[in-house]
Amino acid sequence: MTSQPLRKTKRQDHGRAARLFRRSVSYIILIIGTLVTLVPFIWVILTSLKPAIEIIRIPPTFFPETWTFESYRTIFNDPNVPLERFYLNSLFVATFRVGITVFTSTLAGFVFAKYKFWGKNAFFGFILMQLMIPFQVVMIPAYLILVKLGLVDSLWGLIIPSMVDAFGIFLMRQFIEGIPNELMDAARIDGASEFGIYWRIVMPQLGSAIAALGIFTFMGTWNDYLWPLIVITTHERRTLPLLLTWYNSQHGTRYDLTMAASILVLLPILVVYAIFQRRFVRGITMTGFK
Repeated sequence: MTSQPLRKTKRQDHGRAARLFRRSVSYIILIIGTLVTLVPFIWVILTSLKPAIEIIRIPPTFFPETWTFESYRTIFNDPNVPLERFYLNSLFVATFRVGITVFTSTLAGFVFAKYKFWGKNAFFGFILMQLMIPFQVVMIPAYLILVKLGLVDSLWGLIIPSMVDAFGIFLMRQFIEGIPNELMDAARIDGASEFGIYWRIVMPQLGSAIAALGIFTFMGTWNDYLWPLIVITTHERRTLPLLLTWYNSQHGTRYDLTMAASILVLLPILVVYAIFQRRFVRGITMTGFK
């Protein structure tokens, strides 16, 4: 009589031990993957804090033997690098692109998710087709349009071609489809306009999706190099990726300076991600759920 409960207890203990083992292995794999991912970034930070002579020393050192911020002081005091101007240029472009992209994506996603009209599926399929077209294919036509509009060598030339984002429309449509139609019907009965429904009912439900799209757009804009290289010709209107490339060409052998400049370019992205991390992760995990 006592053997059956004993065997059941042993099976439970064995199951708990197996689950604990699998969980431990998963944590170890995740920790190793995280370390492999972070090592290059940590190397850049530590290299920027080393003297120039220590960086090229053989054998190399991982941690600085002499900690110094001289490379950062050199960049901030360089008269040829108005760092605040380049930060403002990148921040201006990234902020406007995020705001305009979020507005157009949520509005178009609302229309495709909640309205029925002729050619709806065909129009949405055409939008999805744009995700498969490389930017290099439309780069020359987009530049010729900017020439006609007189927006070459203008920060607005970096914003206007990206006002509508196919991925953003797709992402918002997936989220908005999960919003109950009864909420909108109740708002219509109360006399709300269609734009009022979009602004007061739909938008408050999209916090996580907007955060995810905003971070994606901000990162893509902040790190964009090819399009600003083509459009911007004046030194004072350059964005930070252009500054980084130019600075590397001027100080190619000063690895401490190039690493410090790289950290200064990456820092705003890290700050934005740290602030919106929870919403970003929640938005990514909920993508596709209805």
